[in-house]
Amino acid sequence: MRYITDGYRGMSVLINVNCDRLLFPGAIAVALFAAAYVASL
Repeated sequence: MRYITDGYRGMSVLINVNCDRLLFPGAIAVALFAAAYVASL
């Protein structure tokens, strides 16, 4: 049972780290598109 909980905890940490790695470039891209849209008005 302990191996299952340790594995689950490690997997959730990996998912959180990868989520952050995907979130920041996505937020930068959204900001760039928003700036381009505002500049084109």
